[in-house]
Amino acid sequence: MLGTVLLLLALAKPTCPSPAGAESRRAEALKRLLEVFGMEDPPPPPAHVKQPPQYMVDLFNSVANADGVTKNPDLLEGNTVRSFLDKTQSEEMRFLFILSSVAKSEKVLTAELHLFRLWPRVTDGPQRHHLCQVSVYQVLERSEAAAPGGRKLLAARLVPLQGSGWEVFAITQAVLDWTEDESSNQGLLVTVQGLGGSPLEPPPLQFASGRDHHESKKPMLVLFTDDGRRGASPPMAGFPDSQPQAPIVPAKLLVPRSTRSLDRLQPCQRHPLSVDFEEIGWSGWIISPRGYNAYHCKGSCPFPLGENMRPTNHATVQSIINALKLSEGVSSPCCVPDKLYSINLLYFDDDENVVLKQYDDMVAGTCGCH
Repeated sequence: MLGTVLLLLALAKPTCPSPAGAESRRAEALKRLLEVFGMEDPPPPPAHVKQPPQYMVDLFNSVANADGVTKNPDLLEGNTVRSFLDKTQSEEMRFLFILSSVAKSEKVLTAELHLFRLWPRVTDGPQRHHLCQVSVYQVLERSEAAAPGGRKLLAARLVPLQGSGWEVFAITQAVLDWTEDESSNQGLLVTVQGLGGSPLEPPPLQFASGRDHHESKKPMLVLFTDDGRRGASPPMAGFPDSQPQAPIVPAKLLVPRSTRSLDRLQPCQRHPLSVDFEEIGWSGWIISPRGYNAYHCKGSCPFPLGENMRPTNHATVQSIINALKLSEGVSSPCCVPDKLYSINLLYFDDDENVVLKQYDDMVAGTCGCH
């Protein structure tokens, strides 16, 4: 992966008009980088300026630092979180979410319906303290959603009439049905009843609709999935910056004129490697981060290998064989990442839905001689 990034960065800013061969290599590098991020083509930027749901922004900030590096690897269930806004745009409590962007290979883990509870209508004082029952149904027959046979209960609970804020209902079974058979997606129906199941007209409790309310309050389906893409190393516990690391070499030491001699003289250690999504041309669809430091490992692994080189047993033996010339063609160990961290991207997909995805093995945390 780091080799792909290095190639891309080398080609991202040509200093003179690029010949056809260089342009072809740059296109190939971008294609390979998209493969790292599990995409065939970059999603187009949204047609209009759009604000991502605050829930997704808050989730990103909980999982990752400002550079996207994972700081809480146990928070997400799976490695992908998708958000979908209601497509009905109606005042009725009927909701429809289009899930065509969910790949068949993705494993659905949890699905949630997020509804914003508005402040209650003005009523007599004592009634403000009452509870009501909110039920969420999977619609089986759109024309008969109100009939018992036309819907299936997914979730129900008592909700206080006083106050406002988000209410979250589990609807995993419905989404499993919809991803199995897309034509079965007839949407959701939400009802508000009294404690004994009696109808309340007009309902004293209302949820924000997808039509007239602020973007931040629109009904939303949040889907937690796993796309099966895993790196070579498991997610690391704890925030990366808390782990012991080799010192970072100042950028002034990375000037091209003496790179090779520096590599031979300096011991194996970690160096900066900036990945700028705006420079690559991806800033239109990536929300956060704007870029990140992937780091890379460079330097020599001289004999004898000390503990500061973090050598494996194999590297130690190889170093000895190389130093004593006990076998022809055996080189000294290589300076490579020995701990890798994941990063998170918050972005708009092809359907302008906001997605949070975690990618393993994207940042070199420490370097060692292997």
